[in-house]
Amino acid sequence: MSSTSSTTTTTGTADGTRLTLEIWHPDCWGLQATEAVDAGLLVHTVHRTVEEAVKGHFTVYADTTAQLDEFVAFADESPLTHSTVELGQRPTTAPNPGNATRELFVEYEPEHSISDTLVSHGFIHDASVRVEGGVEHWPVFVAGGRDEIRQRLEAIRAETDAEISISRVATPDGGSSETADRTDRLTPRQREAFELACERNYYAWPREISTRELADELGVSKTTLLEHLRTAEAKLLNPDGV
Repeated sequence: MSSTSSTTTTTGTADGTRLTLEIWHPDCWGLQATEAVDAGLLVHTVHRTVEEAVKGHFTVYADTTAQLDEFVAFADESPLTHSTVELGQRPTTAPNPGNATRELFVEYEPEHSISDTLVSHGFIHDASVRVEGGVEHWPVFVAGGRDEIRQRLEAIRAETDAEISISRVATPDGGSSETADRTDRLTPRQREAFELACERNYYAWPREISTRELADELGVSKTTLLEHLRTAEAKLLNPDGV
């Protein structure tokens, strides 16, 4: 689980870069819950308890209160959580679709979060983290050149067995994405994977196609798809090519 929702752009400067990372990592109750239940999760604050566990403040959102009930039950019964506490009163009338929310305090072990690993490699939370469909969306700021950033991401992948991709690259002034002008740097398979991912709104919020569905459409394994996308993103991040 993470520690800090919104889709942000990626801006690169001489001093640092703003990124939105899409992350999956093992043994995370929030990822498992949002994959099993049609609901999303916003991560507001997380802190260590005196017992060195982690307690986080979250907002769960869904179309119906029944989905919220299912999510809370899943989180409460998960072997990866110690306790789940609901805040406030449940609504007495049915909310409008998409407007059902519930606040939670959840306690769990720090090793089931990727937060500390990101921070240790210089990735600083830039806004709240959103978890949806089994993927964490992390807006972060990181100092250093683009080659160094890519090396840090590879180190995090190796340390945590995480799947990490960069969701968007934009100009420093918040203008349109730079990636379209750089796709000539990609191999045909990388370009095919990246362009199909964009076409199918893989990078959109909410994501309109899963990694598995995208891989099936390309006729490749999930691992191969992620490698194509990861390499494409690395080339698109590097202004000098790779």
